[in-house]
Amino acid sequence: MALIRIVEDFHPENHAALLDRAKELMPVLHHRIVLPKRIDSCSVLSCQDGILPEELPHISLGKGEELCLDFGAHYVGRIMLDLSHAGSHQDAPAFLKLTFAETRAELEADSEQYKGWISGSWVPEEYIHVDVLPARLVLPRRYALRYLKISVIDTSPKYKVVVRHAECMTQTSADPGRLDDFSCRDAMLERIYQVSLATLKDCMQEVFEDGPKRDRRLWTGDFRLQALTNAVSFRNGDLVKRCLYLFAGSRFPDGRVSACLFTEPEVAADDTYLFDYALFFVITLEEYLEEYEDAQALEELYDVAMEQIDIALDRVDDDGCVTPETVADTFIDWNDEVDKSGCALAVLIYALAYAVKLADRKGDARKAGELAGKAEYLKQAALKHYWDEKAGCFLSNGQKSIATQVWMVLADVPEPEAAAELMGRAQEFADDYPMQTPYMHHYYVMALLHAGRKEDAVAHIKAYWGSMIEAGADTFYEAWNPDDPGASPYGEGGSIVNSYCHAWSCTPAYIIRRFLT
Repeated sequence: MALIRIVEDFHPENHAALLDRAKELMPVLHHRIVLPKRIDSCSVLSCQDGILPEELPHISLGKGEELCLDFGAHYVGRIMLDLSHAGSHQDAPAFLKLTFAETRAELEADSEQYKGWISGSWVPEEYIHVDVLPARLVLPRRYALRYLKISVIDTSPKYKVVVRHAECMTQTSADPGRLDDFSCRDAMLERIYQVSLATLKDCMQEVFEDGPKRDRRLWTGDFRLQALTNAVSFRNGDLVKRCLYLFAGSRFPDGRVSACLFTEPEVAADDTYLFDYALFFVITLEEYLEEYEDAQALEELYDVAMEQIDIALDRVDDDGCVTPETVADTFIDWNDEVDKSGCALAVLIYALAYAVKLADRKGDARKAGELAGKAEYLKQAALKHYWDEKAGCFLSNGQKSIATQVWMVLADVPEPEAAAELMGRAQEFADDYPMQTPYMHHYYVMALLHAGRKEDAVAHIKAYWGSMIEAGADTFYEAWNPDDPGASPYGEGGSIVNSYCHAWSCTPAYIIRRFLT
């Protein structure tokens, strides 16, 4: 439950000019109608191999019977059902349960077994009474789905329900017309590349959502990775700019960038602050400016970025390490057993390199020099307090974790040759405190590339993201352990609320385009 923050009487400070700029950048949503590709798990017909969609109007469902519509791929959108009846006149309401699922495993899960700490209201299922048939049922909510199971809880002995037609009106702000004809020579990398793009596409809505099933929010950590992948694919720079302005436009009263934002009913920063996530605002701004050369964004967002750096530096103690309170506010990965002290310091060093570039871009030589000096000081502190010569790696409060090595390498704390050796050695103890999410696996791959271990990076992408594809993924998941596919960060039965199309897992497309071709 590390990410739950409740700040009593929290009121974010909104900055009207910045939010107005974000409003001007509201994207156009692209829609299309998608029909089911097959019908299966059909209890009334006992069919295991599925039947053709055109047979749908000829299937009637009575009490206790169900069918499953397979739309053939993952989509985000709204569902419409044309319902009718067979038999005598409808003499009682049709009581239906609609279950939406991104994966087959999720479809078969029992929502009553969920005992996790995140709200069960995210479980995508609906109970509906239909008083009069025929009827057109237009569901008001937006869903992330591949499968829709329609279960008849009750009718009456006199009639059965017929689903005459079903469709999904999809939505995304990703324009497929902007994609080029790139393809990989390696068959597995090509499949991973395409699934990465599908993941990003379905997360691109009015903002870069973390997941279209749940939470449907703009999170700084996810956003940075989406922006990178967007730059090599859909190239919607305005959406990146919009999200930067949203983060800057609604903040903590003391100026901190929130870890995530709500956009409805109005823009409001969440009362969650994450040390590493706030620093990603600085990093993403610099990467956006490098990609798009936007003088307006530089002028209007520079001070907000530098404020995040100053706030972070105030959380460094006299030894050049971040304070315990700061470590508690650091995410890194869904693994509470990892000591995050070394990681937190390394993320700050990593962010300072981007802040120096940002200051240089602004022509702020004094700030650039000051920040470069701070970065060097903190690197020396990291070597002094975290490097263990005997262990041959960085120890965080005596703990040897892959996460600490990754972030120290990305922060350029060890010299290049030492970094290459370290990342080779780190694979030996990667299972001691294993990475839990594609988010952390992304940074692991980036550390391998940064240390010159390209073959290891490619092998890891194929092994990790490839295993999701082999498990049937249409889009990449929020959390994934190939050895425990049902694992969840949310507690008992939590896989039913896991997001199976999640923003932070989309980055293989970025890595393939920028580093492997």
